[in-house]
Amino acid sequence: MTDQATTAEADTEEIPGKPISASRTTLSHIMTHSDTNLLGTVHGGVIMKLVDDAAGAVAGRHSGGPAVTASMDEMAFLEPVRVGDLVHVKAQVNWTGRTSMEVGVRVLAERWNESTPPTQVGSAYLVFAAVDADGKPRRVPPVIPETDRDRRRNQEAQIRRTHRLTRRRAIMELRAKRAAEGFDD
Repeated sequence: MTDQATTAEADTEEIPGKPISASRTTLSHIMTHSDTNLLGTVHGGVIMKLVDDAAGAVAGRHSGGPAVTASMDEMAFLEPVRVGDLVHVKAQVNWTGRTSMEVGVRVLAERWNESTPPTQVGSAYLVFAAVDADGKPRRVPPVIPETDRDRRRNQEAQIRRTHRLTRRRAIMELRAKRAAEGFDD
């Protein structure tokens, strides 16, 4: 059997789905002075790295192997994070395609020495592509929403995917049009 035939067979095999709870995770980190920006609050890039780390762990768990960040959508910083905050980054798979998945992330912060409830300080949506040892895309299991909230997140993720694809197509069409008109940009 050829490699192409083997790949075609693997693409048509049914992969059992996984429930969202199987890969959901929380990463917690206490913020220190080394995490601050010039304003004395935690640098947005530090939060973004934690978001990517948690989302990557979820994507790898769900897909059963390596997954790479393909895009980050809608990173929203809702409140500043301060030195001494205990930050919790909660991530879960919201939607899966053939080789990609959207991971939703909520960022919460609480004072390390107080017993007040955490406050949501950020959120993001990331798209990961599952890859094999050669860096080639590989199939991912379908995600199985378990709650009404999971089902809503899954539907919203499908809307975001449609918007990403529409935006990409429009940009590529514009670039092709400009190239045909002789613009080299």
